Amino acid sequence: MLPAVRPPILRHLFILCRSRFRIHRHGHSPARLPRALRALALSLTACGGNNNSSSNSNGTGNSNTGSAARAIKTMGFRDLRVVAPREPGYRTHEEAVAYATSSVDVLEASRMHDTLAEALEGVTFAWALTGYDREFGPPMSPLRPAAERSVAWLDEMEGDIAFVFGTERSGMTNEEVMLCQGCAAIAADPASPSLNLAQAVQITAYEMHMALMAAEGHEGELYDWQSRFEHEQPASVEAVEGFFRHWEEAMTACGVHDPANPKFLMPITRRLFGRSGLTQTEIDLLRGICAAIIRPKRERKGSKTGV
Repeated sequence: MLPAVRPPILRHLFILCRSRFRIHRHGHSPARLPRALRALALSLTACGGNNNSSSNSNGTGNSNTGSAARAIKTMGFRDLRVVAPREPGYRTHEEAVAYATSSVDVLEASRMHDTLAEALEGVTFAWALTGYDREFGPPMSPLRPAAERSVAWLDEMEGDIAFVFGTERSGMTNEEVMLCQGCAAIAADPASPSLNLAQAVQITAYEMHMALMAAEGHEGELYDWQSRFEHEQPASVEAVEGFFRHWEEAMTACGVHDPANPKFLMPITRRLFGRSGLTQTEIDLLRGICAAIIRPKRERKGSKTGV
């Protein structure tokens, strides 16, 4: 089980370029923390200042930027960089703030760059997120193996690892792809392979997050806050047997069960509730239902009916 609150992750960045995105690894991550528990810094970079495909008059670019900030923060990333955005004031734009919701801090702390090359400064390896390979571009890899390889590289090399996203309408240009060392693709149905930018960012951040967790032996686990009731103890045998007696009495009272001709009601009931691993809280709830069936509340006058 992972701790309820993760310490800040300072090892990775995501960059979005005007519809592009990169993951960046900072070199000053605290060595005492497991990799999977270090807060991933996210760098969102919007590139291609004169390219209208990532932003239009109704503010699509701002909504994507805000959504991307939210997407990365949910996976532990924080450092967002935007390259040549159409609106330099995107950090406080009403639509971007609305889509960022509880991740406005990531949006406000994001950094702008004039070019993708500038945003990639200090990056050792950059993945271009693209749906198809290029004739003279870097080699292509599915996203999941790319994330796993990125995690393996974290302790093997200096510098940062980045994931770069192109514009939502046209993706990355060949020139932008050539600035990266590898291409990564999200497996998608060929009948409809196009993803919304924020969706692509969310999937990429999730794959990196899961790869980090797996590397630290936490694959398939949830955080403590997500399973608050997981450790509730099962009810005792005595409590369960008391419930079954109460249940039989209730089923008899409502005419479902005939003690003289019991058939299979009780064996099936035992099998049904036995699979669920009843807790004491659940036993109390079910016995309350039994009591209401046997004797309506208006007739009980404060007394308890049960076995």
